[in-house]
Amino acid sequence: MSQQDIYPIEIAGVKRDLRLFEVKPGLRIAIINILGDVELVEACANELAKRLQGLAYDTILTAETKSIPIAHMLSRATGVPYVVLRKNWKPYMGDAIRAETLSITTGKPQTLILDQKDIPLIQNKRVIILDDVISTGSTLQGMKLITEKAGGDVVKEVAILTEGDPSQWRDVLALGHLPLFTD
Repeated sequence: MSQQDIYPIEIAGVKRDLRLFEVKPGLRIAIINILGDVELVEACANELAKRLQGLAYDTILTAETKSIPIAHMLSRATGVPYVVLRKNWKPYMGDAIRAETLSITTGKPQTLILDQKDIPLIQNKRVIILDDVISTGSTLQGMKLITEKAGGDVVKEVAILTEGDPSQWRDVLALGHLPLFTD
């Protein structure tokens, strides 16, 4: 892999070389996959917990899959429960709440689903929405829509990293920012 194929970054004191991935002709993004990266997840969760001090919230909401480890560790660090929005409905999920999003990494529509059993963790609660990387904002919008449908209130949008136009993410609490790479 050449230097042009990676993007070095430091997040919460941890250094990583992120692989660049072409999402469409002429456009590449840096890919961070926190699954299995305990050192990075723990450092990011601890830093986010510090930055969230003083903010009143009752629930952490995230979407499966790559954000689950950071939600779990942030929950451990703060003592606040977390809920995972699923991408596939299962019969045991009952009268679930759904929202549609478009994934930048797959380029395809996907559904986010709030299990009926988790609705009380959102309903009438102050919710932070957590993602690993916020790129287009479509997953964020889906999580907001589900929170609204469930009767919750989003009090903060949180991510490990944002991507693209930094001015678009001024209100997001993030530990860093990734540029887009055009050829």
